[in-house]
Amino acid sequence: MAQRLQANKRAAAGRGELRTPLPVGLVHDDAGDIVIDPDAEVQAAIRDVFAAFTACGSAYGVVAAFAGRRFPLRAYGGAWAGQLRWGKLTHARVLGILKNPGYAGAYVFGRYTSRRTVDPGGTVHTSITERPRAGWPVLIKDHHEGYIAWADYLANEARLVANHTAAGARPPREGTALCQGIIGCGSCGKPMMTNYHTDQRPAYECSSRRDRLTTPSCRSVAAACVDAAVAGALLDALTPGQVALALSAADEVAGRHQRASRAAELAVERARYDADRAERAFGQVEPENRLVARSLEARWEARLAALAEAEQALQAAQDTLPPLPSRDDLEKLAADLPALWNAPATSARDRKRLLRTLIADVTVLPEPDQAKVRIGIRWHTGATDELTADRPIHPGTARRSPAPAIDLVRRLGSTTSNDELVTRLNAAGHRTGHGRPFDIDAVQWIRHAYKIPVPDPYGPGEISVAEAARRLGCSTGVIYHWIHTGQLTARRGQGNRFCIPWNAQAEAGCRSRIAQSAHLGRVWLDDGQTWSQGNWLTAVLWLVSVAAHLGYDILVVHGPGARGLGTATIVLYLAISLGFQRIGRIACSWPSPPRRAGWAVPVKARRRPPAGCRGIRRASSWPTGRFLSVGPLTCC
Repeated sequence: MAQRLQANKRAAAGRGELRTPLPVGLVHDDAGDIVIDPDAEVQAAIRDVFAAFTACGSAYGVVAAFAGRRFPLRAYGGAWAGQLRWGKLTHARVLGILKNPGYAGAYVFGRYTSRRTVDPGGTVHTSITERPRAGWPVLIKDHHEGYIAWADYLANEARLVANHTAAGARPPREGTALCQGIIGCGSCGKPMMTNYHTDQRPAYECSSRRDRLTTPSCRSVAAACVDAAVAGALLDALTPGQVALALSAADEVAGRHQRASRAAELAVERARYDADRAERAFGQVEPENRLVARSLEARWEARLAALAEAEQALQAAQDTLPPLPSRDDLEKLAADLPALWNAPATSARDRKRLLRTLIADVTVLPEPDQAKVRIGIRWHTGATDELTADRPIHPGTARRSPAPAIDLVRRLGSTTSNDELVTRLNAAGHRTGHGRPFDIDAVQWIRHAYKIPVPDPYGPGEISVAEAARRLGCSTGVIYHWIHTGQLTARRGQGNRFCIPWNAQAEAGCRSRIAQSAHLGRVWLDDGQTWSQGNWLTAVLWLVSVAAHLGYDILVVHGPGARGLGTATIVLYLAISLGFQRIGRIACSWPSPPRRAGWAVPVKARRRPPAGCRGIRRASSWPTGRFLSVGPLTCC
């Protein structure tokens, strides 16, 4: 009984009479036929979906076009059964509308099938899968009025397959990279990714870098040089001679299509004749003769099955052969393509679509010269071309000073001033990397970048301020003070440096000024010893300090309970005070002391400690001498 019910159901579906739930936009009339929904708002919404998909080419683009606009939904079952509701258009609903053949006027039965599987635990799982179009049990075209034609339905289906990136498709996107999705690496064979460092500077990079599987010849390349070469090859292919060859090839392809479809049509015609003949034979047999009737019925069913297979083969052949444009359309397109390609209104996605109509893929081939890029182009006709282009130069390298100018500075820089170099460079017609005449800053930058020394700014018999301070044993501030006050002659040299004429007379004058100065002649260093000029106040203060130390020592030592404490505190006090005194004198001293005529150093002051002595030293004043020396307090 169940088999008979299922057989009757399949028979009704084969005649297109089995009623099934219809998608929104299609309804059953009173006679049970499928018609377009009479609601004008529903019709407009459905037609706008197909129009938006034709314009943008993606389901997400249709969703964006319907942002802020409601979309109808026909409810089946439940409290809202049969009622029309309005809501938001989603991506899943767009795909359902575009993939539904009912909108193309076709009646389909058996698009989906259920499959049952048993897991290792014994649980039965039921899943519903979509059958391919060749596996649909019932497909009746032009069954009812539709929103689009069957050819438009096939085109939409092919575009959705081309947009399925999870299956390996690479549809054209919004970016400016022209070869996005169709470019591959010729070294490792993997596709190349498109990275946008900025919107105007995309680059193609081998995807093997993510897996660390790059070969030595895998390269990344700026998209600008590859796109320019590929676009030039595309436009060069549309010359009058190439257009004539393409038109003749189109005629040949059209003839091949006609021959292939003609063979399928003849096969259908023969299968239909055999089926009609079997039907006539079955109709002529007597009903009572069941032995003959059963054989003729089986033969008729076999002929009908062969006819169905031939019709499906014909339909498959017609579906796989895309419709070719007319010869007039091809000529017009070839004439207008260069202007259309360079038009500002043409978007990057439209250029990619135009490119993919002729070019199948692009390959970046291995090239040992890193300044070049080798590009392979494979056309849809099967022909291949190979191009070589220059890689773009880095902006910093492109603005680098020209090599002849750098050679001139390198050859003359060690003996020629910057002013003279600027004059020679401009006289020779050289320009900077920015295209401007050379100036002092440009020459100095070349010297810094290429480490070209400057000529010696000091003439014969001249020294620098630092050298003069070193020879006199004073600071550079003293020399600058003498120069600014006119006590020492100097001139401004290259780089605004002071050049001091130096001779015996100038050195004697400087040393005389140091000897006459109460500040400069006070403290200095001599052979590792610190020397300081003293006076009567220094001697008085030193005697008072010694007396205070001795009195404090007697007081602490003879005090109750302070045995041994006085000597330790006095030694600590002397160490701290004399240590700070030594640090201050060393800080304001210089290497060589000025020796005044008639000044003598006492014998005790000139004593040297034993070798290796690093003891604490203290200042000893002598009333009969003019100097104080730092002598040893303890010796190590």
